[in-house]
Amino acid sequence: MATIIINTIIIAMTITRTTMDMAEPRDWLLSLLTFLSPAYPVGGFAFSHGLEWAVENGDLRGRDDLQAYIGAALENGGGWCDLVFLAAAWRAARTDDADALDAIADFSAAWRSSAETALESRHQGAAFARATCAAFPGSPLDALAARRGGEIAFPVAVGAAVVDAPLEAALRAYAHAFAANLVSAGVRLIPLGQTDGLLALAALAPVVMRAARAAETTPLDRLATSALRIDIASMRHETQYTRLFRS
Repeated sequence: MATIIINTIIIAMTITRTTMDMAEPRDWLLSLLTFLSPAYPVGGFAFSHGLEWAVENGDLRGRDDLQAYIGAALENGGGWCDLVFLAAAWRAARTDDADALDAIADFSAAWRSSAETALESRHQGAAFARATCAAFPGSPLDALAARRGGEIAFPVAVGAAVVDAPLEAALRAYAHAFAANLVSAGVRLIPLGQTDGLLALAALAPVVMRAARAAETTPLDRLATSALRIDIASMRHETQYTRLFRS
C-alpha cells in the first residue's frame, strides 16, 4: 500500500511540474519585462522630455495637465516617433537586413527636435546596448552595436533586441514604459502624490494602446509630428536656470 501511495504522489508531482512548465510565459515576455523595467540601467530617471521646463513655466499644474502632456508626446511627439522607429527596426532585425537597420538608426538619430531630446535618445540607447549585449547576447543588437560603436537611438536599440517578441507586445511595452517614466518625473516635479501618479498612468492606458496600434502600421515615409509646445519646452529647458533633469 505504501508503495502505491508513493508512486501516486510521484506521478502527481510529475504531472503538476509538466503542467507548470507548459503554463510558464515565453521568454519574450520576460525579456520585455526586463528590458523596459524602470530598474534597467538606461538612466531614464534623468530625463523629463521637456516636462521640467513646462512645470517651471506654469503649463503643468496638476494630474490632468500631466496626462495631456504625455498623451501628446505619445500620439504626436517624440514618443510617437520612437514607436514608429521601434517597429521599423524590429522588422529589419527580424529579416536580418543590416543595411536597412543601419539606415533606420541613422534616420532615428536625425529625427530629433532639440539637442536635449537627441541626447535623451542617444544616451539611453547606448546604455541599453551596453547592458543588453553584455547580459543578454545573441540578438541582432550585438552586430548593430558593434557596427555603430554603441551610438544607437533608444527605440532602434530596443527594436533590434526584442525580435523574439510579437511586435504588438513590444510596442505596448515601450509606450507604457515611456509614459511611466514621464509620470514619475511629473510626480517629482509638479509635485503629485503617488496615487495621483498611478491615476495618471491608468488614464493613459487607452493612449498607450492607440499609439502602439497606430505605430504598428505606420511606415517611415508617413512619419510626422505636431507637438510643437513639447518641442519648445525641450529647447527652453536647455537654458533653464536650475534643473533636476538632463532634458
